[in-house]
Amino acid sequence: MTNLSHPSEFVLLGFSSFGELQVLLCGPFLMLYLLAFMGNTVIIVTVTANTNVHTPMYFFPGNFSLLETLVTITTVPRMLSDLLVPCKVISFNGCMAQFYFYFSLGSTSFLILSDMALDHFVAICHPLRCGTLMSWDVYIQLAGASWAAPFLAMVPTVFFQAYVSYCHDNIINHFFCDNAPLLQLSCSDTSLQEFWDFVMALAFVLSSFLVTLISYGYIVTTVLRIPSASGHQKAFSTCGSHLTLVFIGYRSGTVFLHVRSGKEHSMEVNKTIALVTSVLTPFLNIFILTLCNETVKAVLQGQMQRLKGLYKAL
Repeated sequence: MTNLSHPSEFVLLGFSSFGELQVLLCGPFLMLYLLAFMGNTVIIVTVTANTNVHTPMYFFPGNFSLLETLVTITTVPRMLSDLLVPCKVISFNGCMAQFYFYFSLGSTSFLILSDMALDHFVAICHPLRCGTLMSWDVYIQLAGASWAAPFLAMVPTVFFQAYVSYCHDNIINHFFCDNAPLLQLSCSDTSLQEFWDFVMALAFVLSSFLVTLISYGYIVTTVLRIPSASGHQKAFSTCGSHLTLVFIGYRSGTVFLHVRSGKEHSMEVNKTIALVTSVLTPFLNIFILTLCNETVKAVLQGQMQRLKGLYKAL
């Protein structure tokens, strides 16, 4: 299939290497997806509707849960449907839209994690000035910038991706329209696009990691100066859920995928990491955001008790 300058559609290989066994993957993946979707929805509704958590402290976790929900919606439903059909076709415009939203939302999640680190830094290192330094206006500005910057920065990338020539085939060795397999199909010079991808990796992924690392460096130094053991415990319990989210987020290998040149990726490694970040990580984050946060846990338990009371009354 040569001279496919702008194909009208792409074929997603997905997990075709499993043959007929790929149907068996649909059940476990669907269960994880539904649990992650419902869990994050419960967290969003709890943060939005309950006055006990109408504080800036829970603003960023609510944003993070929304991001997790949107990221899974971008890729997982399509992947699940493709596991059940032999022909896995996606239109060119649909592919570009999926590519745009997946990487925009993914980059936003890294920036939100760094916002949470800054929030904890101010709360622990400058508690007396916390209300002034981290007002609602500052929270909204940080969150707005974290959402807007990746969505704007991804526009040139999608423009490059949409107008390169695809003459090596229209078959994508992935379960969604990822950057690396699309670059491998191109026969145009993609050096400018790969340079822009590298710049975005520095701007969003590595910079957010450095902000988080520096913030926690100051936090640890401040906590060690606290004389009481209860003070240590309170400080680290405040940061526990966020540290776990950071560990899972950066441990997943997304930094490697963003920084390395797109055409050098191993497709199987790429596919495995994308599967973990799309299905397993959002499921684990539900427990991190609830079980590691006593206030959210207490609110959810109160809601469960209220629902039980209403059920018994009926």
